[in-house]
Amino acid sequence: MDQNEFIKTYFNLLTEHLIKHGYDGNELIKAVMTGTFAMINNDSGKSNEDIFWETFSSLVDTDEKLVKTFEKFYEEVFDQVEKVTSKDEDVVKIIKILKEKGYTLALATNPLFPQIATFKRIRWAGLNPNDFKLVTTYENSYHCKPNLKYYQDILETLNKKPDECLMIGNDIGEDMIINKLGVKSFLLTNFLINNVNENVDNYQNGDYKKLLELVNEFENLNEGA
Repeated sequence: MDQNEFIKTYFNLLTEHLIKHGYDGNELIKAVMTGTFAMINNDSGKSNEDIFWETFSSLVDTDEKLVKTFEKFYEEVFDQVEKVTSKDEDVVKIIKILKEKGYTLALATNPLFPQIATFKRIRWAGLNPNDFKLVTTYENSYHCKPNLKYYQDILETLNKKPDECLMIGNDIGEDMIINKLGVKSFLLTNFLINNVNENVDNYQNGDYKKLLELVNEFENLNEGA
């Protein structure tokens, strides 16, 4: 998925939705952006959801009607964003193989969205939220990428040690930073994000097909269980 196209489409649709319901779309989008940056920098001990709405409400008058307008957006309009996302059968195969081999799966997506939006994005990819023991959303997360505490929270939630895990991601700056905790990684070159201009060969890397070959070689944890 092209992240820039996703963000552009998302904000265009959200702005149109807010204007349709009688709000100043540009003013609210600015507040949304400020709330988003507050979540990215969250180190308060509060959930990202709480930090977002505290920040948002400090900038605009936030009543129940406005909150419901946002909820309605995710329920009825957000699905239109699917047109700029993609589904890859290799990804579906990878998740299926890992589940069959008994691995614990977590979807460590940057928790800037509510659960309803993140779960829809999972389904657009041909997957099921139940495929994962943990899906990070703004409701259940207290930090964001690239804060290492975000990854530490996941390890604690899953009760896993760093050397028991593999991080698969396409963003060098936000995903590969997990190596600092002792977690191994695989850098996906599909839709690669390299804002830090780092050499991709510093990491084990490849496209979906190479990752599929890799997981096919993984040990089956269910054998002998």
